[in-house]
Amino acid sequence: GHRNKVDTVPLFRCLRGPTVWAINRSSHWWDVLVPGFTDSQWLQNFRMSEDTINYLCVRLCHVLERTDTTFQKCVPLKKRLAIALWKLATGSEYRSIGHLFGVSLTTVCRCVQEFCAAMQTVLVPELIKIPSAERFEEMAAYFENCWGLPHCVGAIDGSHIPIIAPTTYHSDFFNQKGWHSLILQGVVDGWGLFWNICVGMPGSLHDARVLRLSSLWELATHGNLFPLHTKEIGTVKVGYYIIGDSAYSLQDWLMKPFPDTVQLTHAFGRLKGRWPCLLQKNECDMELAKVMVTTCCALHNLCENHSEIYDNTWDVSAAEYNPAEAVPRCSDGRTSVRDALVQLLQDNELVF
Repeated sequence: GHRNKVDTVPLFRCLRGPTVWAINRSSHWWDVLVPGFTDSQWLQNFRMSEDTINYLCVRLCHVLERTDTTFQKCVPLKKRLAIALWKLATGSEYRSIGHLFGVSLTTVCRCVQEFCAAMQTVLVPELIKIPSAERFEEMAAYFENCWGLPHCVGAIDGSHIPIIAPTTYHSDFFNQKGWHSLILQGVVDGWGLFWNICVGMPGSLHDARVLRLSSLWELATHGNLFPLHTKEIGTVKVGYYIIGDSAYSLQDWLMKPFPDTVQLTHAFGRLKGRWPCLLQKNECDMELAKVMVTTCCALHNLCENHSEIYDNTWDVSAAEYNPAEAVPRCSDGRTSVRDALVQLLQDNELVF
């Protein structure tokens, strides 16, 4: 009888569930306070409404779903998304986020990595993509209605994202402003939505060099970026084009020097205002840092598409854009297109 009595002890303990494997952390804030949040509190804390967070849960659940293990219950999906969004919206350290949500530092890391990976797989291709022919027409019409530029479908610029010095080739990432960064090259439409991005080039590179190394350049120079659709401006046939500042070289699909448009500055400002992690030194490894930037761009488009409120108190005050400079004249068709546009703007008294 003694033998049987001893043998039943571990079985009884197993049936009771784990008592040693999981640390009891307080999640009072998430479990008790957050469910009572007002719409404004959801917005201020997570940079989007609860409805949009629920939308993300539905769209990403098939790649983020987890099951409980013998020793630990998995963190609920909505809470995992909230942890990742908190990181992007505040740039807080993993440890402090863990204390707030009542999870381990490792769990916070995993939530951020898995959320960004899921966004990259599911929503980034949907939210940031080369527009259709019909969409290009809409974009061109909107741009012309707002700024008087016919057949323009976007504006391009680069922005520096602070990072810690990489262990290899760290000098390549040291920019002219005196800190390490990777570059986000973005093209936005008239609504301030990103339709093309290139993330991760070293901070020491010039904007024009970043463009030449990007897939956008490859597509545009081979005639695979825009549909074959022209418009008569004066005596010149003009295809679709984007505009940029003096940092870029003049192309038949890239007009310069135009100062940064209102919408381009607006888009980068709202991107960094909504997701302040892009303003702070990203201490993650390079690959995760890139994916975090891409995720923020996609979330920017999602929030804009869902008409999420943008609080002007989030605005970034530091200007990142250089004034346009004089550009040498070119003698080919690219100049004639630009000249026709300038003449049109002057005729309509819309010159910058």
